[in-house]
Amino acid sequence: MDRKRFIMTIAASGAGAIVGSNLLGKSDFAASSALSGKWDTESWDQVRSLFRLRSNVTYLNTGGLGPASQPVLDRVFEQSQTQAQIGEHYHNLFAPTRETAAAFFGVKPNEIAFVRNASEGNSVISSGLSLKKGDEVVFESHAHPGGSFAWMNRQKRDGVKVKIFEPSSASSEENLQRLFDKVTKRTRVIQVSHITATTGLIFDISAIAAEARRRGIWFHVDGAQSAGMIPINLKELGCDSYATSGHKWLNGPIETGLVYIAAERNDEVTCSYVGAYSNDEYELPSTFTYVDSAVRHEYGTRNAASVVGLQTAFELQNQIGRQRIADHGASLAQLVLEGLSEVKGLEILSPVDLAMRSSILTFRVPGVDCLTVSRGLSEEHKFRTRVVTERGLNGVRASWHVYHQEADALRYAEAVRSVVASL
Repeated sequence: MDRKRFIMTIAASGAGAIVGSNLLGKSDFAASSALSGKWDTESWDQVRSLFRLRSNVTYLNTGGLGPASQPVLDRVFEQSQTQAQIGEHYHNLFAPTRETAAAFFGVKPNEIAFVRNASEGNSVISSGLSLKKGDEVVFESHAHPGGSFAWMNRQKRDGVKVKIFEPSSASSEENLQRLFDKVTKRTRVIQVSHITATTGLIFDISAIAAEARRRGIWFHVDGAQSAGMIPINLKELGCDSYATSGHKWLNGPIETGLVYIAAERNDEVTCSYVGAYSNDEYELPSTFTYVDSAVRHEYGTRNAASVVGLQTAFELQNQIGRQRIADHGASLAQLVLEGLSEVKGLEILSPVDLAMRSSILTFRVPGVDCLTVSRGLSEEHKFRTRVVTERGLNGVRASWHVYHQEADALRYAEAVRSVVASL
């Protein structure tokens, strides 16, 4: 059975009943009227009201997990209820969600595959590229385990050589130099985190992509921290592939994500796992062809409710304004930075350069365990932060997003000053 006939059979079963429904109805999105005019504290309060976060704790760990908004939760629940009543998997809803995702990232729908998280997307690339013993992959030492472990597995399994460089908070040019100082004639892949999970450092993706392309090296981006924090156009950035999670800055359902593979390079990434939907046509036992798109990396029964929930998350960000979101988070991080700049015994680990700094701000107190500092912020001041133990950084990280206000940033800066003074 070929792919078109397979999908037509599914559609004929009645699974297309709610295609085209309004995903952001008035009852779901109470802030819709406020989001069209001038933005102020009240506008951000309206956005905050869409999230079920506890009022007695200020949540600052979006870099770890971004809670889903009520519109997203409602969409997932409604779709789950519909599927339970009708008994269909609604895979036909993937196509409109793919179009929304593609527009969000400035690419074509056939370049997007839905995965469970950035780790899985990174693994699609690392396991799919044809590499042999002695081939090299270079990435930054601050890479998250979800970005580094897939390559460590290739090193352990196939003898691929992993090389790392230490990122610099001084300048993008220095990072470019440090990265390509590690590149040799055996380098086949470069990967960087678009924004590092440790300190929120933003790499100059366009510059890296241009040089990697000039040298004929595959360039993959771990975008777990960038999608939903800052506006992204992957075609303009120029990377060959990109992976992200839906459940961080996008505030989508848990266990959602996507991987982008440039259409002209799609056939260079072999499938590690296949099933129904990976194929274009087949005839047992001798004929099997892949579908001519990144969708070949999707297979078998998937949770349509989570995928349409992710679509709602994209739409909510578009409605708020993606540049507005980026500016809001960065301004709050800047406010905290200013409040901590003269605190004795405290060191800012995030870049000072505005072009390299994001909505993440990380600091440390030299000689004091980061767990002690984080515990003080939690128990005494009710801030949920994340400790940064990678590479011995011993830092405390705060992620500033749409559910935070200037008052939160000012209170946080004061809380940090109080905790540091008590040590």
